[in-house]
Amino acid sequence: MTATLRLRQLVGRLPFGPLAERDFRLLFLGRTISLFGSAFAPIALAFAVIVLTGSPSDLGLVLSAYMLAHLVFLLAGGVWADRLPRNLVMVTSDLLSGASQLAAAALLLTGTAQAWHLIVLGAVRGGASAFFMPASTGLVPRVVSPGRLQQANALLSLSRNSTRIAGVALAGILVATIGPGWALALDGATYLLGALFIAMLRVPRVEQAKERQFLRELAEGWREFRSRSWLCVTIVQFALINAYAIGAFLVLGPFVAEQHLGGAAAWGFILAAEAAGMIVAGVVALHYRPQRPLFVATLAVLTMAPLLALLGLAAPLTLILPAAFVAGVGLELYGVFWDTTLQEHIPDEKLSRVSSYDVLGSFALIPVGVAVMGPISDAIGVADTLMGAALIVVLATIAVISVSDVRNLRRLDVPLSGSGASPPLPPPVRTRWLRPKPAPAPAATRR
Repeated sequence: MTATLRLRQLVGRLPFGPLAERDFRLLFLGRTISLFGSAFAPIALAFAVIVLTGSPSDLGLVLSAYMLAHLVFLLAGGVWADRLPRNLVMVTSDLLSGASQLAAAALLLTGTAQAWHLIVLGAVRGGASAFFMPASTGLVPRVVSPGRLQQANALLSLSRNSTRIAGVALAGILVATIGPGWALALDGATYLLGALFIAMLRVPRVEQAKERQFLRELAEGWREFRSRSWLCVTIVQFALINAYAIGAFLVLGPFVAEQHLGGAAAWGFILAAEAAGMIVAGVVALHYRPQRPLFVATLAVLTMAPLLALLGLAAPLTLILPAAFVAGVGLELYGVFWDTTLQEHIPDEKLSRVSSYDVLGSFALIPVGVAVMGPISDAIGVADTLMGAALIVVLATIAVISVSDVRNLRRLDVPLSGSGASPPLPPPVRTRWLRPKPAPAPAATRR
């Protein structure tokens, strides 16, 4: 046995074994690099607008342009990601996003930027990103062996959360030392470098239907989506939780921190504890492989309720920080198990379209929830609003667990072999799962 083969077998036994496979390694590097730049872009943009106009309204327009364009083009992104080679869709998305950030940087550095420039460029980047995530979700099962799918999603989760923390930490330093324009230029460069790695992927082409009609393909994705009760009820669950519970956390949490916990530093500690929990969840998901991942994932959502309730009670920070950590663990475990479930049980040729419906349904109501949270708290009080959010999490989760398809869905991937790293396999043939039969089988952004 050669030394190279022994090394491959050793790597294959480790929890980060997917990195032994060339194409996943390239995808991992490409996503990590571009996400690292994206993590500090919001701070750079915020201070760019402050320097440029000093208007909170302008900053709101810049950020909303990105989010609105992302939602508008999300379903189209799913269609094109199922229609074209997904790695090429991701490369194109990264190139457009990188170009928009470099253009914003050039305008800022030359002193010619105006608020409307940043609004338009933000919309371009938001539209481009709408094509990236459905393609990325659909690409993962095609670049890693089936038995390593959950580990691959766990590694991507670790990458996403680690780059978010590192990016936020670096953002303030970059903006303070070199200015927001150069920070955005660096973000644009990370998009281009990430695209380079993804362009090197060797993904087998999938034969497509000769006749393509956008609306028909969109309808096919919708039929695939609604044919699974476990998928439909989970999206309704997260539409409610994201709109009310996440809205309450993001809008009212800072006010609780300011009035009862000592100010902005306390809120920063809460967010840091949650982020630390997410990183720990990624490590846990490298090892823990439940047979019913969707059931475990749904139970993990309940970890949000104690955090919201403690904030509503204005409990001491010493109680809120552990609750934030546990909530981070639960939410990220949910995300890893959900992505794996979706990738295992949705046919490959429709996976990106179903993923786009998943993201749209889960996140579309967040702007509404954020907008109405102030009036709701004015009417019933901050404490009752947060306690109500905790109750929504519990009731929505219990309702989803009561669905037998959610409880009985089992994982489909093959067990990991102890003999070492297996080579990348062609996309597995997925049996279409028909709804009322609860065959053993298991979102996010997601969530």
